[in-house]
Amino acid sequence: MLTAQFMAVLDVFIVNVAAPTIRTELDASGAALQLVVAGYTITYAVLLITGARLGDLLGHRRAVLAGLTVFTAASLACGLARSDGQLIAFRMVQGAGAALLVPQVLSLIQRNFTGQARTRALGVYAAVLAVGAAAGQVLGGVLVSADLFGTGWRSAFLVNVPVGAALLVVGRGALPRDAGRGGPGRGLDLVGLVLLGASVSLLTVPLVLGQEEAWPLWSWLCLAASVVLFALFCGYESALARRGGAPLIAPRVLRLPGIGTAALRVLAAMAVNAGFLFALTLHLQSGLGYSALRAGLSVVPTAAAFGVVGLTWRRWPQRWQRAMIPGGFALAAAGSLGTGLALHGGGHGGALLYPAFVAMGAGLALAFSPTLTGALATVRPEDAADASGLLTTVTQLGQLTGVATFGTLFLNRSEALGASGAYISSDALLACAYALAGVAALGAVSGLVRMRR
Repeated sequence: MLTAQFMAVLDVFIVNVAAPTIRTELDASGAALQLVVAGYTITYAVLLITGARLGDLLGHRRAVLAGLTVFTAASLACGLARSDGQLIAFRMVQGAGAALLVPQVLSLIQRNFTGQARTRALGVYAAVLAVGAAAGQVLGGVLVSADLFGTGWRSAFLVNVPVGAALLVVGRGALPRDAGRGGPGRGLDLVGLVLLGASVSLLTVPLVLGQEEAWPLWSWLCLAASVVLFALFCGYESALARRGGAPLIAPRVLRLPGIGTAALRVLAAMAVNAGFLFALTLHLQSGLGYSALRAGLSVVPTAAAFGVVGLTWRRWPQRWQRAMIPGGFALAAAGSLGTGLALHGGGHGGALLYPAFVAMGAGLALAFSPTLTGALATVRPEDAADASGLLTTVTQLGQLTGVATFGTLFLNRSEALGASGAYISSDALLACAYALAGVAALGAVSGLVRMRR
């Protein structure tokens, strides 16, 4: 299950390193490039809660195998795409497969582990979830630079095909058999799905396309409509729950202690993570002229720090536990600023750069892993699907928002300065670094408020 989870998360970020090559070979615009990255996450985020519900209805084993089949087939189609439009479309199908697959991981952990075993499983899950982000950068760089059989950027997608096929074979024997299906009334909330999907799409599309189109009136109208539709979604979900229906998110899950604060922290941490990696990759390759391999390997300290901290924080002294989350956000803010300042001026960063990368990885691990583990450790098995769907959706929305917002900021800043090159690119990266540090600071404040309470 964690291998499938890792592959799905990897695919959110593996494209970052391949993005400059895709842009050149497919003659893709900046907006199309963002949609190649974000298109996967759009369908992934919108359909995750429904994917969790389908696991309840059809059985988690069936849902895993079906999602893995769609994901693997779509990966093959992405690798064979002949235009940026085809690639965006196939990426969205790939996201739909991941949305059916991924929620079942948390649900199976919740239903098959208890006590300390569940806490350990959730800790490893959280580490895999976020290490996949930086590992995607590294693997993408290795694959694109290796140019296996002349496939270039396509290998970043085609690598999923043999792994997915192997997991389908192994999964049929290894996954626990479905004991039963969801109880009465646990049907699909199609109206809620449409409202949420429309709201997320109306938020994302103008964020991605608005900069390239000089922020026309339609982009602002879409953003306003997104807020209205989200309000309608919340009202409809509440009314459906009062009538005894099955909303996408059960109100009792939203009332669980700490879930709201956890969702905010996860959203902030993943937005910072995705925005940082996207902007940094564009700067390293487009601004500094790094190869895909060198750009990917540059973030190894971030991945290593995240992995080590994510897997060991539970063993740290108990007196540190309550300060970990706000401290992690503060450390991530310092890492973001350190990266922007080290690379400012068009240089290669010097001695300050890699400590800043380590601070970013360690800080995000402390902000994300304890948050997710603490929020899910006390969830009852009957609420597992809804809770996992909610927090996994928030994770993807954070990544989607990070790429769309900070990617747009980076590209907009670069174009506003009217030139390209290392110095201009580094100035755009520094602007992103300040914005990323601001979001991390908000996460730190939310942690401090919760700690005082």
